[in-house]
Parts: sequence; structure tokens; C-alpha cells
Amino acid sequence: MVWCSGWRLASAVSNNGGLGLIGVGSMHPEVLQEHIRKTKIATNKPFGVNIPLLYPNIEQLIEIILHEEVKIVFTSAGSPKKWTSILQQHGIVVTHVVSSAEFAAKSEAAGVDAIVAEGFEAGGHNGREETTTLALIPSVRKVSSLPLIAAGGIATGKAMLATMILGADGVQIGSRFAISEESSAHANFKNYVIKAKEGDTLLSLKGLTPVRLLRNKFFESIQQAEKSGASAESLIHLLGKGRAKKGIFEGDLDEGELEIGQVSSLIGQILPVSEIIKELLDEYEKGRTEIQNNSLYQFNNE
Repeated sequence: MVWCSGWRLASAVSNNGGLGLIGVGSMHPEVLQEHIRKTKIATNKPFGVNIPLLYPNIEQLIEIILHEEVKIVFTSAGSPKKWTSILQQHGIVVTHVVSSAEFAAKSEAAGVDAIVAEGFEAGGHNGREETTTLALIPSVRKVSSLPLIAAGGIATGKAMLATMILGADGVQIGSRFAISEESSAHANFKNYVIKAKEGDTLLSLKGLTPVRLLRNKFFESIQQAEKSGASAESLIHLLGKGRAKKGIFEGDLDEGELEIGQVSSLIGQILPVSEIIKELLDEYEKGRTEIQNNSLYQFNNE
């Protein structure tokens, strides 16, 4: 949710019954502090932050999280072993994001309180295993007894229900909220996403860190470079700095890095968070009722 989930989106999700998360991946320490304080003003409900552990200013960011007494932290992009106990000593609930059952087991051994299992349908940076959510959730459930949150490819209430049947206790939804009214993403990016069709996102930059992107001029240049056997150094040079900011936050649809999940083809309009959550819950309940009333389901569970 880089460049999408600031205090407006996080507080709106929390105010409407979800757990809003501030996306720290695009924030300098002073910006994170500002967003935490604004979120506290905008909601009296629980909220958290999502912090990539490989971030250059990780020590400063952790210090701000502790100072501001954030109660829930989702960690990603790195091993949770070093920081989990430090955060927990300050009464913080720690959830770690993984893309494989192997890393789920390691995260549990590191002492995290819960796990987010994210399939490769997800937008942004992704696991090299390319395991889909449908396969990942039951696989993680086998190796971990911790509370399990499903992520990747979830944009509807029925998708929520499907992950629960597979063993998840909850869901984490990114792309659907990245295109909400409260998202800090640029209008150009939001409108580009809602026009996306099936197959318009692909996993790219596998020679560096895999990331799911929408097709555009920059994406095509990366694809061509990879097909030509470009080295990691060449890809880094081509990527440059600030690509995601340029595309998502500044709205450059040609040269920006447009990170979004496969579910972009299911997002047809820009809605406020309140309507998105209502749609999700209504469809979830409808789907659950349909399953309960299905005679085949009843037969199989007698």
C-alpha cells in the first residue's frame, strides 16, 4: 500500500469496522510520526502500521512507533526475528507477512503473534515462490497454529469467505482500498486501475525483487530488458529511484511503477471506504448463507 495508505485511509478503515494500517514503506520517520498522530485524531478505533523490515531507517521508524505507542505492527520484507521481541516488550501485537509455509513456520518460531499469508496475486512486491493464495492458505495452516490472515487476490466478500473455508481467520485487502476515495494515490492511477482488464498485471523484475505491475511504458522497458538478459545492475539502473512515487502518488502513467494486484480487473469504480466495507460484508454474509443452504454442503457435513 505504498503511497496509498496514509492517515486518511487508515482511519477510514478503522472507523468502518476494519483494522486500518498506515503503509510505512514510502515514509520518512518524520512523515510516519505525522501520520500516526493524525490517525489518532481521526479515529478512536484500533489501527496499526505496516513496516518493511529492510527499510534503511528501520531503527528510527521503530523508535517512533514505540514513542507514539502504536499497538499493532505488521512487519514485512525481512526476518521478524530481531524486532518482534522488542516490539512485544512494549505491549505491541506483531503480525508478519509471508509468502510461503516455510517462512510462516520460521515466523512462528520467531515469536510473532499472527501471520499474513500473501499469495502472488497480490500487488506490489511478491514472493519468489509464486504460490497462489488458494494453495498458500491451507499450506500455512498445516504448519502454524497462529491466527492466520489471508492476503492476495481478495477484493470481494465471496473471496473472503473462500479463504475462511481454507483455514484463514481473517483477510488483508490492499488493492480494493488503494482505489478508494480516501486513498492518497493520484487520480490518474486510480482511473487507470479501474480500466484494467484481466491479464493487465504481471509479475516483473524477477531478477531483483519480484513486483506485480500494471502494463505501461516503464513496464514494457523492464520486460524488454529482462528478455535481453539484462544484469541485476542494469535493472537497478533502469528502475532508478522513486518509480512507485512517480506512478502511484504523482500519476505519471508512462514512466511510473504502477503496483496493483490481479484483482484490479474486478475494481470498476472509485468508492468511499464505507461503501467498500459494506459491499464486502454483505456479499460475505450472502455467500455464507448460500453455502449453509446448499444441500450438497449439508450432505458432506452430516
